Amino acid sequence: MYISDTTQHIDLQGKMMLPGFHDVHMHPLESASEATQFTVPAAATAEEYIDEVAYAASQHPTASWLIGYGHEISTLLEMSDSPLAVLDEAVPDRPVIIMEQTSHSMWVNSKALELAGLSARSLDPIGGVLGRNEQDQLNGILYDNAGNQVMEQAMQSLPDAAQSDYLGLLEYTMPELNKAGITSISDARTYWQRGHLETWQRVADEDKLTLRVSLGLWAYPQMNDNTQLAKLKSLYQSNSAELLQVNQVKFYMDGILVNTTAAMHEPYLENWLELDGNRGLNYFTQARLEKYIKALEPTGFDFNIHGIGDRGIHEALNAIENASNGQARHRITHLEVVDPDDLPRFAKLNVIADAQVAGDFTDPSHWPDTIPLIGAERAQDLVPIRSLADNQATLTLSSDWNVSPFNPFIGLSNAVSRQPQAISLAQAIEAYTLNSAYAMRQEQRVGSIEVGKLADLVVIDRDLFEASANEIRNTQVVMTLLDGEIIYQR
Repeated sequence: MYISDTTQHIDLQGKMMLPGFHDVHMHPLESASEATQFTVPAAATAEEYIDEVAYAASQHPTASWLIGYGHEISTLLEMSDSPLAVLDEAVPDRPVIIMEQTSHSMWVNSKALELAGLSARSLDPIGGVLGRNEQDQLNGILYDNAGNQVMEQAMQSLPDAAQSDYLGLLEYTMPELNKAGITSISDARTYWQRGHLETWQRVADEDKLTLRVSLGLWAYPQMNDNTQLAKLKSLYQSNSAELLQVNQVKFYMDGILVNTTAAMHEPYLENWLELDGNRGLNYFTQARLEKYIKALEPTGFDFNIHGIGDRGIHEALNAIENASNGQARHRITHLEVVDPDDLPRFAKLNVIADAQVAGDFTDPSHWPDTIPLIGAERAQDLVPIRSLADNQATLTLSSDWNVSPFNPFIGLSNAVSRQPQAISLAQAIEAYTLNSAYAMRQEQRVGSIEVGKLADLVVIDRDLFEASANEIRNTQVVMTLLDGEIIYQR
């Protein structure tokens, strides 16, 4: 232990000290940016939505696109009115796009469809579906990559989006993460065509980072492979002495269960997309993912692969088994429906299993919600962290903020109490610290309290091992340190 004349001595007075928490899957720019102009309720009547959106339009009279957030897809699907007609009545003369809470669908009006060049004759894009009514006309819901591409167009209309992202990081995201005891994160969807990389680099160049950050460059499913691979290689940067790393790529294998777009082995029982034998969709096929693995592993990239359905997860594991050089630290994230036969493959293939349990929707009490979509058998053991741990998978826990809260104590509390898929507190802490440091290739420097490692630390107000699950979730951070410097103190 190194102690100099300037070393500050702090008596913790019996408080607990832990390694700084990691969150290896979150969306810090998207979640805290002021680029989103308005929010709408998760559930409301058609008339209430019309009033909300019309009011938002009146508050932003010069905006070329109106960009919102907040509804639930089920609200639109159960609405007797056409979602398209609702937005058209609210705002007929300007394009409107509203991101659903999961980010896996967008609600748009006719003007947005027109500017995006979409009509009833348009084909579904790679990794996306154009929502339609019974007359095969567009209904205003754009699923997955169909919506992503229109949102990309909308965001490019904002002249000050980069400044909004920058201020969101400085004024909210980093201070709040430090307040929660978080010292390292992975940005799980760095849109490099939107200027996200430049925003992070600006913060780093100005020496304002209070986190260790690994960026997961977004793999655009609609982009030409040769063009995209060359660009991704040119953006790679990894220097362990720097707080900012550009050493991961984010892929989506599939969509999500509630949209019926997660890739499943067997068809959905309820066919919201009106597709024959719907088994979900692929952003990237197994063969295409294998191509990217072979091309990008030699550069040094690790992959963060979104996999929710059993088929999507299975195909991601297959791609890694077929194409990886064995030195990468790829991870599959979300892991909602895992084929039991695939559980031992995570350890066998050295694939990190990244899960999010801080959101209430992953609690076993909500598993029955998916029975109408996938049946009772497949709705059991969603996000099977206990089964993965029992099969010796390297397990990490993260938030997917803002889908779930980033407070790690909520995640810890849920992880130890979600029977029958609960894990021990020691396992949960390791998943948020040392295992996540391994996923970010920094376990030799941080992630545990050892002589020779950097002092990324968090001091909390209670002994977690003496606390109940409910008491764990109410834990307060007293102090957070990054490399020995206090970055938060209560």
